[in-house]
Amino acid sequence: MKNASFVKVHPADTVAVAVKTLEKGTVVTIDDISLTLGETIPQGHKFSLKAIAKGEPVLKYGAPIGGAKESINVGMHVHDTNIRTLLEEEGAYVYDEEEVALFTKKAALLRDEWKQKTPTIQAYRRDEDKIGIRNEIWIVPTVGCVNRTAEILIRWADQNLPAGEFYDGIHVWTHPWGCSQLGDDHENTRTILADLVHHPNAGGVLVLSLGCENNTPESFRELLGEVDEKRVKFLTTQEVDDELAVAKDLIGELYENMKGDRRETVSMDELIVGFKCGGSDGMSGITANPLVGRFCDALTAMGGSAILTEVPEMFGAEQLLMNRTINREVFEKTVHLINDFKHYFTAHDQVVYENPSPGNKEGGISTLEDKSLGCIQKGGEAMITDVIAYGERVTKRGLTLLSGPGNDIVSTTALTAAGAHIILFTTGRGTPLGAPVPTIKIASNTPLAEKKANWIDFDGGRLLREEGDEVLDDLIALIRSIASGEKKAQNEINGYAEISIFKDGVIL
Repeated sequence: MKNASFVKVHPADTVAVAVKTLEKGTVVTIDDISLTLGETIPQGHKFSLKAIAKGEPVLKYGAPIGGAKESINVGMHVHDTNIRTLLEEEGAYVYDEEEVALFTKKAALLRDEWKQKTPTIQAYRRDEDKIGIRNEIWIVPTVGCVNRTAEILIRWADQNLPAGEFYDGIHVWTHPWGCSQLGDDHENTRTILADLVHHPNAGGVLVLSLGCENNTPESFRELLGEVDEKRVKFLTTQEVDDELAVAKDLIGELYENMKGDRRETVSMDELIVGFKCGGSDGMSGITANPLVGRFCDALTAMGGSAILTEVPEMFGAEQLLMNRTINREVFEKTVHLINDFKHYFTAHDQVVYENPSPGNKEGGISTLEDKSLGCIQKGGEAMITDVIAYGERVTKRGLTLLSGPGNDIVSTTALTAAGAHIILFTTGRGTPLGAPVPTIKIASNTPLAEKKANWIDFDGGRLLREEGDEVLDDLIALIRSIASGEKKAQNEINGYAEISIFKDGVIL
């Protein structure tokens, strides 16, 4: 792809993607065939490589991204104006043993390659099988009523807790819930908050309660199970005269108990990395997402753990994921993951293919299949070893599929709650957001990386100009540096870190 003005992703494709804006009348040569563009093709958008008849599938990534609404001549702009989704509410899936065997063999070869060269990082050892890459104090409110109290405490701590090599700062994960919720919504709130309390990037946690909320302090503590009482403190504000004074004392105790913590050298295979894309464009599936996919392949080959979510953005590409499930049981769990989320859509009288967003379309993505086939590139060719529900935590190494929506903050929160130490977030449009963990932004195009250098951590557009191995090595070096605390991700520098909890039901 180096220095190309357009890209044909797969040999079978019937469209190519403009790397830069190509003017009407431009002559392009591909596969020893020359064609003249009949329209101006914006950067990231597609043009036809052959005449496509009405109703014929349009191929990109070697798979259908939709069907032609009308006949499309050679060299014409191919977008949502002349193609439509082929997705339906129901899908038929098969466990393809030959495909599974092929990907299993590839994974074994990659494991052999990485066995002798797994990098190291500097991290905090929590126990024999768990590390943290930050040593922060987290305030976790059990209910939104105490958000303001927590924010006052954050300001106090920022002024009164001295910086030290053992201490990476303090955060509160504010939210509006914990009361007036029913059923699954109530349990989702409790589960995500409990996951945050147990997260290894927190060296100390203050669980801050009001006292009369539905998520009662007693029931939440029971849900948490066993905790290190030196590292997790509890305060019910209705039970004390001066909640701020008591809370300051508890935060001070957490700070003192963290003073002996120091980073140590650990293998990179102990990392858990979440993958997310947001504000995609037509280049996302060609540069940034495949780059993250190459990292996913490397990390899982080392023995590390990766998490892929955004289930609606698997629709149309799900069979390709199923071809990489490690066994029939994981295949069946993947089928359930997809069908369960489709039923969530239809239960609300919504179609399963209502995507992409206006920004995605402006960037060149035409249908949900177009977006999904690009989105799943983040998982590379790694074997899928497990499928977990929203709020569950990763327990197996390899690539785990996590149930969750595509919404940026909801899905980055879910990735954090599942145990991700760090998140790789690809974008073609740009966003400043951040999860509770370092959120590395990878631009799909160089103009975005240059324009929004205060948001973007890495330029994935380099893949169009440089060798892929060199770009991957630089990305791994950046991840190691951020994981080791040698530098911060842009979201950390900018103070962007927040949560949002999935909600589906009634508010009282």
